[in-house]
Amino acid sequence: MMAHLSALLGALLSSVHGAGWACFLGPLVVWLIKKDSMPFVADQAKEALNFNISVAIATLALLLLSLLTFGIGFIIAIPMWVVIGVGWLVLTIVAGVKANEGVRYRYPFTLRLIK
Repeated sequence: MMAHLSALLGALLSSVHGAGWACFLGPLVVWLIKKDSMPFVADQAKEALNFNISVAIATLALLLLSLLTFGIGFIIAIPMWVVIGVGWLVLTIVAGVKANEGVRYRYPFTLRLIK
């Protein structure tokens, strides 16, 4: 559960201190510490890390679209950022609750970059 919810703490820290990478830090630390000793925790930490990387890629792609179209892309990007943000928040909370129940949770729309 901590692997999933640490991303929320990281997002809170990034909004306060401007450290945009902080939402990756919690799941990464949990995964690195527990990957050999607790398979369930390592699996869920890896899942949280992959999800946050996927969200970051989508967000950066929308920013790139907006910049390459000289700002016109913001018409699409801003509503999509809202949708992505709400989806990220809801899915992160659901994942934390499922992990607390001992159920392996798989985020939808996630690139499995870390195997």
